Amino acid sequence: MAHRTILTERQRSALFDLPADEASLLQHYILADDDMEIIRSRRRARNQFGFALQLCALRFPGRLLTPGETIPESVTKFLAAQLGLNPGDLIDYAHRAETRREHLIDLRSIYGYRMFSGRGARDLKAWLEQQAETTHSNKDLARKFVEECRRNQTILPGVSVIERLCADALVAAERRIESRIVDRLSNEVRKLLDGLLTEMVDGTVSRFVWLRQFEVGNNSAGASRLLDRLECLLALGLSPYILDDIPPHRVTRLRHQGERYFADGLRDVTSDRRLAILAVCAVEWHAAIADAVVETHDRIVGKTWRDAKKICDARVADAKSAVHDTLHSFKSLGAALLEAKGDGASLDIATETACGWHQLEGLVATAAKLTDTMAADPLSHVAQGFHRFRRYAPRMLRALEVHAAPVAEPLLAAATIIENDQNSELQPVVFLRRGSKWHRHLNTCDEDKHRLWEVAVMFHLRDAFRSGDIWLAHSRRYADLKQALVPIEAAKATPRLTLPFEPGAWIADRKARLADGLARLAKAARNGSIPGGSIENGVLKIDRLSSAVPKEADELVLDLYHRLPVVRITDLLLEVDNDIGFPDAFTHLRTGSPCKDRVGLLNVLLAEGVNLGLSKMAEATHTHNFFQLSRLSSWHIESDAINRALAMVISAQSGLPMAAHWGGNVTASSDGQFFPAARHGEAMNLINAKYGSDPGLKAYTHVSDQFGPFATQNIPSTVNEAPYILDGLLMNDTGRKIKEQYADTGGFTDLVFAATSLLSYRFIPRIRDLPSTRLYLFDPAAAPKELRGLVGGKIREGLIVQNWPDILRAVATITAGIMPPSQLLKKFASYPRQHELALALREIGRIERTLFIIEWLLDADMQRRAQIGLNKGEAHHALKNALRIGRQGEIRDRTSEGQHYRMAGLNLLAAIIIYWNTKHLGQAVTARKRAGLNCSPGLLSHISPLGWAHILLTGEYRWKNRR
Repeated sequence: MAHRTILTERQRSALFDLPADEASLLQHYILADDDMEIIRSRRRARNQFGFALQLCALRFPGRLLTPGETIPESVTKFLAAQLGLNPGDLIDYAHRAETRREHLIDLRSIYGYRMFSGRGARDLKAWLEQQAETTHSNKDLARKFVEECRRNQTILPGVSVIERLCADALVAAERRIESRIVDRLSNEVRKLLDGLLTEMVDGTVSRFVWLRQFEVGNNSAGASRLLDRLECLLALGLSPYILDDIPPHRVTRLRHQGERYFADGLRDVTSDRRLAILAVCAVEWHAAIADAVVETHDRIVGKTWRDAKKICDARVADAKSAVHDTLHSFKSLGAALLEAKGDGASLDIATETACGWHQLEGLVATAAKLTDTMAADPLSHVAQGFHRFRRYAPRMLRALEVHAAPVAEPLLAAATIIENDQNSELQPVVFLRRGSKWHRHLNTCDEDKHRLWEVAVMFHLRDAFRSGDIWLAHSRRYADLKQALVPIEAAKATPRLTLPFEPGAWIADRKARLADGLARLAKAARNGSIPGGSIENGVLKIDRLSSAVPKEADELVLDLYHRLPVVRITDLLLEVDNDIGFPDAFTHLRTGSPCKDRVGLLNVLLAEGVNLGLSKMAEATHTHNFFQLSRLSSWHIESDAINRALAMVISAQSGLPMAAHWGGNVTASSDGQFFPAARHGEAMNLINAKYGSDPGLKAYTHVSDQFGPFATQNIPSTVNEAPYILDGLLMNDTGRKIKEQYADTGGFTDLVFAATSLLSYRFIPRIRDLPSTRLYLFDPAAAPKELRGLVGGKIREGLIVQNWPDILRAVATITAGIMPPSQLLKKFASYPRQHELALALREIGRIERTLFIIEWLLDADMQRRAQIGLNKGEAHHALKNALRIGRQGEIRDRTSEGQHYRMAGLNLLAAIIIYWNTKHLGQAVTARKRAGLNCSPGLLSHISPLGWAHILLTGEYRWKNRR
């Protein structure tokens, strides 16, 4: 019976091959004095050599040598040097199988190694089954098994045995988890879940498929569609607690499987697994749809406000002509009255002559009306959105399990009136801030007061969800902020937390840094030695940073790219696959096994990267049809896999010698790139005036100093980029190694300054209007006189001290990955008056911003580093625009998942091209050096691996071979 393949050849090699590189040899194959004594007790040089080699193989990778196995030359030389023998002595080792067996018996006796059999094997199998539940991938489980065998000195069985053991353990773990979930379901719930596969919606699609077809909406119809699905899931009566002790990655895998199956395919699955998938999907979709309802409500509130503002602006624009005419009439009347007064004439006669009292009464009435029009704000017109909210608000409030902090309980009470469709005359306004515009409008509104009150409740609900004063019981985005933050004890135990547990030490350090920085800046201001700037009469002036790229660099770029071979994109992908094996990351969503159809998988990735889509790719390639590509896409392509593949490519590119000329992989820049989206798209295709009137989305990408785009995420085109900076930095190991992070002016907020500093990143944004940005000090009165004009206020030290425990909890929560940093920062930024923690973080941000401004003004090298980093990020935009050749560059996917895959695929393809360019630029540099041409490191630092003119991106996608 053939064993189940769970590893690729490359993965097997990494686990079981003898090490060949110097670092691994030094780590694993250094023989101790007692080893040498035992080895030298063997007769003949060949037996000493063979015994030593078997000993090393048992230590790492932990297996027996196989008869006839080819030993890497580096291993034989390394051992021969220690033993004082000739590498050739190994050739004659163990002509007799009996000698090998005798040596194995001695090795086991002397060093305590044991075979994989008996009780030891049973214990390891039990351990493996336990690990299988929490292990994320087949490769990780095999690695853990190998490491456990090494730890307890069990000699590894054959590769096929290990794969079979791991496969069996994974299947058993999967079945245990499925049974655990199903056992918690009542018979009634099981029937209802199975009914989702047979019940049809509108006679066209099963209830199960209908449920998973949801996206955030932009209007009341979109909200109603979401609520239809949410109410259907509520009717199942399924508790989210059935997944409490299920590992999160197992839940994610079951959900992904459910999102790939169609109803007829899922009906054929065994009952436990089918019900487990249905239950997981129901719970997960419930949370996701509830979040989508709140997000849709957020958008509707925004649209209502924009519509009211448009009405307001239109009325002001329409009134401009009447304002001009009215002012002209009053000017004429005023002139006549002043002239009559100067002449001592009758003012009554002058008034009658100028316009007449009747016309004056009309002018005064018109002026009063125009005054109201010009003074009106959008709140005067938001009540027109009442019917929009009425279509879904009561249903939304009944369907969502909403909870509130004490400060928001009056708001929740008001929402309950709407939820119950009560036409109560009592419309409480306690939830409104005293003296707010809402108060004034409600007091002066008579005709539509109840409508304006209801709209006010819906607007304030949006704000409360954003800030976290109101939350959902089970949510990914709108959960209880206080419960989401890790406990203080756990925060103090967080390994990456570098903050002191008491605030005094941190504050003392910041005071010392500020004092030193202010003294240095004041001295530079007095001496006129601020690089590229000056402070005169308390006013900061900054000069434009000059370019530092030598002219010779342009000639070098042209020559190096001229030396690169012209390559088809398909050949490029195959070459990089051969070098790195990045397709290994795309394992099967059901089995976790590697994809055997490499070319098919590369076709899918290429279709995503060039924005072609699977149907067009099937027409353009000679290897696969649409259904084959669709199957590969459905069962192998998902976010985590793309991220794993990207990490492999980025790591490999960073290891190339050429990449070292561009940096040490310790600085990065981040920037958003706008991509137009078709108007029929539904997910995040919002309009941002900055990019014109067409809808679209933004890809926010982090690029290392070695040009590797190590993280990307889709964000709505209308949002501020600042909260997303930390998401990319904490997404993978490359981001966590970054020390300096550069960002454009859109990434600058005090909260980001605070969060990056507390997580030990040095944040260096480009601030567009730096001269108008103020400094904040602990003691503004003590500021040097040269700088007093730049001081904006005082740091509230007590607020930081008071909230220090929660600051530690917030940082630990971000570090642990419990909540995306962007989500936390957006909550803090939404309504800071209700969050002392947000105010405390703002104070920390002001300290860090002040320290940054001081260093920025004094350090021209920092300014230049930031400019170079940002230029690298912006240069990526050109490469990605060149790659996005399909569909006229538009992102036409209707779902947010499809859009994410399209942008992530584009980023992965860009990274693959950057790897290939880096590799071949290095070869071109070697060729130039052989020709005696200048290749100084100073010039090479200005070369970029972002060129694409030598890559054939269009035409028919042909592959040299099929694997």
